[in-house]
Amino acid sequence: MIKQKDLESWSSDKSRDLYGIPSWSNGYFDISEAGEVVVCPTGKEGGRTVSLMDIISGMTERGLNMPVLLRIEDILNSQISRLHTSFSAAIKEYDYKSVYRGVYPIKVNQQEQVVAEITSHGKQYHHGLEAGSKAELIAAISFTTDPDSLVICNGYKDEEFVDLALHALKAGIHCILVVEIPGELPLIMERASALKIKPCLGVRIKLASKAGGRWSESGGDDSVFGLNTAQIIDVVDSLRDLDHLDSLQMLHYHIGSQVPNIRDIREAVSEAARIYAGLVKEGVQMGYLDLGGGLAVDYDGSKTNFSASRNYSLKEYCGNIIEQVIGALDDAKVAHPVIITESGRATVAYYSVLLFNILDVSRFETHQPPENLPEGTHEMLVNLFEIPKVMSLKNAQECYHDALYYRDEIRQLFRHGALTLRERALGEQMYWHIMMRVLRFTQSMTYVPDELENLSNRLADIYYGNFSVFQSLPDAWAIDQLFPIMPVHRLNEAPTRHGIIADITCDCDGKIDRFIDLHDVKRTLPLHELGDNEEYYLGVFLVGAYQETLGDLHNLLGDTNILSIRINKDGGVDFDRELEGDSVADVLSYVEYDTKAIISRLRNTAEKAVREGRLDTRERRAFMEAYEAGLRGYTYFER
Repeated sequence: MIKQKDLESWSSDKSRDLYGIPSWSNGYFDISEAGEVVVCPTGKEGGRTVSLMDIISGMTERGLNMPVLLRIEDILNSQISRLHTSFSAAIKEYDYKSVYRGVYPIKVNQQEQVVAEITSHGKQYHHGLEAGSKAELIAAISFTTDPDSLVICNGYKDEEFVDLALHALKAGIHCILVVEIPGELPLIMERASALKIKPCLGVRIKLASKAGGRWSESGGDDSVFGLNTAQIIDVVDSLRDLDHLDSLQMLHYHIGSQVPNIRDIREAVSEAARIYAGLVKEGVQMGYLDLGGGLAVDYDGSKTNFSASRNYSLKEYCGNIIEQVIGALDDAKVAHPVIITESGRATVAYYSVLLFNILDVSRFETHQPPENLPEGTHEMLVNLFEIPKVMSLKNAQECYHDALYYRDEIRQLFRHGALTLRERALGEQMYWHIMMRVLRFTQSMTYVPDELENLSNRLADIYYGNFSVFQSLPDAWAIDQLFPIMPVHRLNEAPTRHGIIADITCDCDGKIDRFIDLHDVKRTLPLHELGDNEEYYLGVFLVGAYQETLGDLHNLLGDTNILSIRINKDGGVDFDRELEGDSVADVLSYVEYDTKAIISRLRNTAEKAVREGRLDTRERRAFMEAYEAGLRGYTYFER
């Protein structure tokens, strides 16, 4: 809770600390002296900054309504460069005898613009793609023009999937088919023989090592993906019998997304490297060691092994991987392989920001209690009435307990018919007035007891945001994923309110009431009073991974407007690409409505109303124009 003394001398620096922006932003966002969130496209060391409010002004001037998903292409490029630069530095430091190849898993964000930007900027690093379905594979192959980039083919495969990969291999695209289940090997070898091409194979191993975090079931013996060591030996024996042992080139594993603890990463790499060495000893040529995903994003900035954080830096991650592989393979006198990681979340999370405006706020307000109680008022109401008269900073907690007791007694009396509805309402009014006074006292306390700290959660305002949790932040609803959320302006003003955020769906789950904190999960977010006739904008950061793909059409609220920007060296902003969000007609068609049939039925309704004298012909025209415009309109609130 913000102390009263801090409210009186607020500054942008205090907002910077309050919202933790230096901790979670990876240097890509900061707060200006004007109190606005600014984008630092290549990190704070790059020097260039652009205010999000300037970008929002550019959007609104162009007629782009909120909510908007803002994609900052410079950040995406910077993340790819940082990953390769960090691995290159670790390879040089440890004198590793091979190279690093990054691969982006398309499933993390399949949007065409994302894949296009990754392959374009990543070409200088031979950054490849990973596909887990036929659709993803076709997309990956269409964007791969660099013969030194890899296309990793994961997931379960039918004949058509295998043929697509083999045709690409024949055309010069380096596709590696990863055997996930034993039955895939005969199919791959049969199709390779039919197409007269030697396949390039990998095998996915089920490691004994497991990682902590939300996706821990991706690893371990019980994982649904991959082969155990006995099955891998069967693959080796089968390929030897077919005289195709040299087709097996890669060992792959995946212990989970968002692995928060570096210790788990080290253990998995060490185990996989030992298995890799064992395969080489079996006479397999090998050459690639694919460590899968897992590089975490520090969403809350706590730098811990909490599921929304990570207790390691990118430099430590790369150094530990290289060190563990060297340790295992040098002992076995096995040549160093090409290291592959499939870092998706860490690649794309930072570059997208969901921006939305606040439509209204429901404040927790109490009525002033009466100056006096009438004669004959029940004793419990009188006792509650007297509490504010004796309340002080020293006895605020005691008064809190007394108010709870009298409130409960009043409710019991009402249940038994001893109090009227009006008397109960008076009791509730006095109780909440006392709670608000207790809350104000906590702002001056050196130590706030837990029960009083939680009082702010119960008295939180509700800020109604122009967005859908289910469409734009599905992980916040489905798995309680934490995202950094904060106002993007007015940050040189003290945020005097505490609130939760509700979306515009008519669903009680359509809210955000868990927010990042360096020490715990906060249940409210510090926010500002809404100004008269002034928009108030919030941003949800680090939303580039998974959210666009997983979003659904709850209440038929569709895709938001999307704006991609690129920031010039002189600090100017290029509005690179603008995509309109779904119209009402679009989302109705997604759930199998025929919009022409809808218009026809509405026309029949209007004509019937004319015949019955409810509408005249001019009103009928206005009726139809309103509904036709509604079908063309944005599914979100429009000013």
